[in-house]
Amino acid sequence: MSRETLRTPPVDGFRLAVDVHGAASKERTVVLLHGWPGDRTDYRSVVPLLEGRARLVVPDLRGFGDSDRHAVAPVEGYSAQAQVRSVLGLLDHLGVPSAWFVGYDIGSRLVQHLLSTAPGRVLGAVLTPPLPGAAERMLAPAVQREFWYQTLHRLPLSDDLLDGHPDAVRAYLGHIWQHWSGEGFDLPGADLDRLVDRYGRPGAFSASVGWYRSRVGSAAGAGAETGPAPEDRVQVPVEVVWPGQDPLFPAEWSDRLGEWYSDVALTHVPASGHFVPLEAPDAVADAVLRLWERAGS
Repeated sequence: MSRETLRTPPVDGFRLAVDVHGAASKERTVVLLHGWPGDRTDYRSVVPLLEGRARLVVPDLRGFGDSDRHAVAPVEGYSAQAQVRSVLGLLDHLGVPSAWFVGYDIGSRLVQHLLSTAPGRVLGAVLTPPLPGAAERMLAPAVQREFWYQTLHRLPLSDDLLDGHPDAVRAYLGHIWQHWSGEGFDLPGADLDRLVDRYGRPGAFSASVGWYRSRVGSAAGAGAETGPAPEDRVQVPVEVVWPGQDPLFPAEWSDRLGEWYSDVALTHVPASGHFVPLEAPDAVADAVLRLWERAGS
């Protein structure tokens, strides 16, 4: 499949770096949104599995990879609303009125935001955690211990310790990838080198945590969570792929998805950790194919 790397026109002054696989003539477009600490190459094992079936659009989000990063107020430049403005700008640039979406980690949050604010642009979605329904279970001490990194990311101390310090970035990201991934998965050294190169540049780490800083005042998913009225649930088909070895989001938290999604299917992947597109790419690709089948596309 042909691949074109492009940069979008600016939205709020931010241009996105995007890999586009396949021709514009393809009847389907799939947008794949990455998480932290990653970039658009997190889908490198998923893309070959969907080659020839759709045009695949894989951007670096604002502040990540080769996309623009600017020293702006996080809520203005890196919040869900801001990131989604760039994603919608990407669709407009490609002339795509609506698309299929895949999202994990931050990417999952952004697809969920799209579903609530621009549902007409989303034909269907494949999502991994975080997802709604954890509620008060987020407050358990054992769970809260796993979310220490979010507190660090919101502190200026993380800039002093990590931003522009590649050796420190290597140690930090290496720990995160090792701890969040499932048993038997090791991030190849060349991939860690690439992430360190991108996250270790001056300003890069601080931009990557702008997402967390934009959410100051909202705990890491904690607190009471009530689903919408049944008629207000997401109507488009949703496939959820839930890993069994993610220390952040236990598999039992998948029990309330139907309160938010009227047409949802759940697949458990017991051997995968948090990084599902790299640890279980077949499960992600299969979920996309099931989504099309359910929608009759």
